[in-house]
Amino acid sequence: MCEEGSLKGRIEAILFVAGEAVRVEDLARALEIELPALEDALTELRDEYDFAQRGFCLKRFGHHVQLATRALYSTDVVRLLQPVQKQSLSQAVMETLAVVAYRQPVTKAEIEQIRGVKCDYSIHSLVTKNLITEVGRKDTLGRPILYGTTEEFLSHFGLEALEDLPAMPDINGEEKHDGPAPELVN
Repeated sequence: MCEEGSLKGRIEAILFVAGEAVRVEDLARALEIELPALEDALTELRDEYDFAQRGFCLKRFGHHVQLATRALYSTDVVRLLQPVQKQSLSQAVMETLAVVAYRQPVTKAEIEQIRGVKCDYSIHSLVTKNLITEVGRKDTLGRPILYGTTEEFLSHFGLEALEDLPAMPDINGEEKHDGPAPELVN
């Protein structure tokens, strides 16, 4: 087993080269170490980066970890990369994604009922971008597909867990967020 300093260096090297979120289990396997030792090293790295206010930070997205630009310095990075902008999500796709995020698991019919319009294209687009995925089938007539968000969704929006979603105002204007909605019973 290697000494702690070189372990942190090895973690940094892998996360830097990966350029995207890496499953913690895959990182432990690549480093040939046990998960508890990796978790300790990741916590130390995160704390060191936070204390020194480095240009990057260690982010957790469910069971994934990634080196990311610290928000304090993101404006500079955006200015550099501005000509190379990602294709953004349309308003319709974003609305569909919001319904899935807050109501999951949810069927296409339930999404369409909430939005009041067909959502075939939006669902296809979100599945293609790996922001939502099939999470099961509803136990009702026709057994429609249930959709939920993915780890890529968490990473894309800088969330560690669904509980980090902003609270949604209810009809009376008060904030409400109890996590994903329970499955509807017919």
